[in-house]
Amino acid sequence: MAVNLNRVPMREQDPEVRRRNFDEVALGYTLEEAVQEAKRCLQCKKPMCVEGCPVNVRIPQFIAAIVEGNIEEAFRIIRQTNNLPAICGRVCPQETQCEQRCVLGRRGQPVAIGRLERFVADYCMEKGIEDEVEVKPNGKKVAIVGAGPAGLTAAADLAKLGYDVTIFEAFHEPGGVLIYGIPEFRLPKSLVKREIEGLKKLGVKILTNVIVGKSITIDELLEEGYKAVFIGSGAGLPKFMGIPGENLNGVYSANEFLTRINLMKAYDFPNSHTPIKRGKKVAVVGGGNVAMDAARSALRLGADEVHIVYRRSEAEMPARLEEIHHAKEEGIIFDVLTNPIEVLGEDGWVKGLKCIRMKLGEPDESGRRRPIPIEGSEFVMDVDTVIIAIGTSPNPLIASTTPGLAVQKWGGIIVDEETCATSKDRVYAGGDAVTGAATVILAMGAGKRAAKAIHERLSKEE
Repeated sequence: MAVNLNRVPMREQDPEVRRRNFDEVALGYTLEEAVQEAKRCLQCKKPMCVEGCPVNVRIPQFIAAIVEGNIEEAFRIIRQTNNLPAICGRVCPQETQCEQRCVLGRRGQPVAIGRLERFVADYCMEKGIEDEVEVKPNGKKVAIVGAGPAGLTAAADLAKLGYDVTIFEAFHEPGGVLIYGIPEFRLPKSLVKREIEGLKKLGVKILTNVIVGKSITIDELLEEGYKAVFIGSGAGLPKFMGIPGENLNGVYSANEFLTRINLMKAYDFPNSHTPIKRGKKVAVVGGGNVAMDAARSALRLGADEVHIVYRRSEAEMPARLEEIHHAKEEGIIFDVLTNPIEVLGEDGWVKGLKCIRMKLGEPDESGRRRPIPIEGSEFVMDVDTVIIAIGTSPNPLIASTTPGLAVQKWGGIIVDEETCATSKDRVYAGGDAVTGAATVILAMGAGKRAAKAIHERLSKEE
């Protein structure tokens, strides 16, 4: 039987409707659609898709279970290696990981692995199907710093192995970037909270409003009897461009802008008690997923006009193609080969953004073509709000309060890539996968490697 080279489309909210609400854009597969898409899988003898997955989900096996109509079995297979399938199915860049390796993609569209993973997770969540895990406590305590995807993954794996796990989270809600960074229209927070509740059922304790490095130090955790500490604190320190006018009212870092909206629910002000400036003409500087999230959020807050300002061409944008596509559908304006050089103001507030046109030269150290200013091409963009989304770096608090912890020049903790071990005994960290502009699935991969290394270390001490 001939294989359909085109994937089953997923239903979505109409762009004209969704651009003014925070409801989820993609509506998911029905059972019939999921089975139809699953039948496209060639069931390769050497599945390259599994190698492309940072947590090595047994992809052909769970897809085969969908074809047979055994969704619960598909769920069990996924959960063997992925503790957050409902989340990964939505926000992981499958197109550059598992789906990029799909053999079917050589002749047509690859199997929609992410969409199938999302379907399985949502189906089982709706039916109340959960993991059947028998935990045998071993009496050893492990501390996790940060309740983001890396910390949650490490905690789940260690809890299943019998460890007494406590997560220390700086915010008042666990979830990390899943809660404060990714908007509701891409990742409903109810899903994140249900995944976290499942973690608590494994016996994991989560202490919020605890800033490790200030409320308590890494050394104090070790002194209190924790046999190991995993640092998955993420990259919460925003970067700015260093151009004139960045201190004007109406200039946000994407971190603050998205945290106010997602975690503090500023879109529901005054009911949420957290205000935010609702710009009418907004410029978002950057070309990654965070920039897309900020731009699309600004639109939903009521902006008449939202611009993505990016110094390279669209081909060099690091954002997911799906996010770029959705942004364009919703009316976001893309000003590529454009670089801000000054934020203009009046009476302390943003009144414009002075930019210069760019052209592309030879590739730089990132592998992308270097943007070069075009002399005499300056112009002013009429905006009242500017959001800077050009990247983040690790918060230096933990490194500065932990003697013996080696960091690189950007502030990231230096780790062994295989074990996530740091220069400090019994302390592990996610490295670049957690403290850089990483994806959720890469952070989860770091959490899994750290959990494995911690278990191997502590098992030898029995």
